[in-house]
Amino acid sequence: MLILLIKKYLLSLLKEWVPTIAFALIIALVVNTYIAQAMTVPTGSMLPTIQLKDELIVEKMKPLTDFEFGDIVVFWPPLEGNKDRYVKRLIGLPGDTIEIKNGALYRNGAKVDEPYVQTPMTYTYNKITVPEGKYFFLGDNRNDSYDSHLWPTTPFVAEKDIIGKAVFRIFPFSSMGTID
Repeated sequence: MLILLIKKYLLSLLKEWVPTIAFALIIALVVNTYIAQAMTVPTGSMLPTIQLKDELIVEKMKPLTDFEFGDIVVFWPPLEGNKDRYVKRLIGLPGDTIEIKNGALYRNGAKVDEPYVQTPMTYTYNKITVPEGKYFFLGDNRNDSYDSHLWPTTPFVAEKDIIGKAVFRIFPFSSMGTID
């Protein structure tokens, strides 16, 4: 008799909580797919701005986002067989000309002040123009970043391959806050 009462009680609890749990899972899936997603930074290519293993919130509402020079963006790189998301700084927008010479970045013919880059670049990159619907990215740790200046087939990321903008660091707690 007691077992029967326990079964009835558990069934009533299950009937009560299943819709709530299902609703919460659906909301979490929608948020993760279309609004925002957490990610762990896999490399040191964005040092010193972002550390290896930092946890970031990526805002994924691309139609409502104005991507600008200097934004930190998460995307799928144009690398055959790649399964990893990349986190880099947006350097070239459609129509921009990009060049690297004498240890500095030139965008649209003007030398760019980049206080987030601690070590001057030890390479040159001939002037290119970013095509419509494409973007050019570099890591802040310029001399140790596998980014647009090194990719073998194309230096550009298609708009469709952009996941979103990194907007907030959630871990480590000592560095929690917006990302510059």
